[in-house]
Amino acid sequence: MRVVTLTINGHEVSAREDETILEVAKSHEIKIPTLCQLDGLSSWGGCRLCLVEVQGSNKLQPACVSRIAEGMVIETETDKLNMYRQTIVEMLFTEGNHICSVCVSNGNCELQDVSQELKIDHISLPYRYPARSLDASHELFTFDPNRCILCTRCVRVCDEVEGAHTWDVSGRGIESSLITDLHEPWGEASSCTSCGKCVEVCPTGALFENGKGAGEMTKQTEFLVHRLELRSKHDE
Repeated sequence: MRVVTLTINGHEVSAREDETILEVAKSHEIKIPTLCQLDGLSSWGGCRLCLVEVQGSNKLQPACVSRIAEGMVIETETDKLNMYRQTIVEMLFTEGNHICSVCVSNGNCELQDVSQELKIDHISLPYRYPARSLDASHELFTFDPNRCILCTRCVRVCDEVEGAHTWDVSGRGIESSLITDLHEPWGEASSCTSCGKCVEVCPTGALFENGKGAGEMTKQTEFLVHRLELRSKHDE
């Protein structure tokens, strides 16, 4: 694989031409925020938090799905990018019903972490307060759509790792929502294997184990690390 040279935040770096901007940034300890991307799953480019500026392009590029090229000049930290990222996170909060103090993932939430990193201490946009019903029909887990940010991690891990294809996205735009099987309650979804992988990859408190109280839900994604190791050996 050909090696190319590019510049990130004023520093010249080298990487394989098949890598994405996000992968190169990570390998050089350059942090780019993201919520939908998770190592071990396919990249989707949906949350748009990882947008970066590429010299010569008139639009911002999602780092998780943009391949590098020889001579690229990239900026990952600018006032413009920070403004966009803050707005995106604010929209995620206003589009749902996120009440951190009573959430099972309080203190273990990636949305919470990103908002702190971006120094968001208040929301300037109007809240939508959507009417979303809890799905507690599963004997082991619960789905709270009020805390869902539609990152589709659960959809991808269910398809790509477990192979059950239980989760999907229904609707369009602001009316989009997660569903199980053909809009059946989760507990009645015949395709669900109750593996819990979707719960482990959820970045918020939207999917959690039954019986967990506020701040008690932690996530374990070691199975994805093992999958990455197997993929790396296969590529060799």
